[in-house]
Amino acid sequence: MNLQRNSLGLGQRPALILVDMINGFTDPACPLGSDAAAVVAANQRLLAAFRAAALPVFFTTVVYRNAQQAQVFRRRVAALNVLVPDSKWVQVDARLAMAPGEQLIEKQWASAFFKTSLERRLHAQRVDSLVVTGLTTSGCVRATAVDGLQSEYRVLIPREAVGDRNPEAHAANLFDLHAKYADVVTLDAALQAVAKCSAAQGRQQAF
Repeated sequence: MNLQRNSLGLGQRPALILVDMINGFTDPACPLGSDAAAVVAANQRLLAAFRAAALPVFFTTVVYRNAQQAQVFRRRVAALNVLVPDSKWVQVDARLAMAPGEQLIEKQWASAFFKTSLERRLHAQRVDSLVVTGLTTSGCVRATAVDGLQSEYRVLIPREAVGDRNPEAHAANLFDLHAKYADVVTLDAALQAVAKCSAAQGRQQAF
């Protein structure tokens, strides 16, 4: 039996959170990576829309600065140990280069909210909803989306803008996220929603 759910859409001031769109996840040469060209392209379109609307943009990266950080997680997934400060793997993919004013959140676990400054920064920018994208659907994207809901934000996930090393895990997690935690929509629908927010902001500024 399917749960009844309500589509909430975006608020008046959404933020874009690009989860771990870093070389370590977008480059197949890294043990954590995969061929994410299509996901990068979708995020390029979303970035352009958010920048045109002057809406907040946040990137995340995973960086381990000492042996004590996330010890259990790193023992569980040893490949995470390549994500050290002087590595190219922790850098944002150059195809999605950050623009002035956009913020980078360092994290050590799956969620962009867990033990980071993200929630404080969202409040500072009066954000009321989130568009969550990036890698991977079954891991850091899912954790961030769930924590976004638990932090009282509406969450929207454009399906073309997220990806996973495992297609079955990708599909299953999008199904589950849509059932309980987020609106999973097409990229075009997400872009239309952002355009409506931009138009609404324009009308407010006109008064």
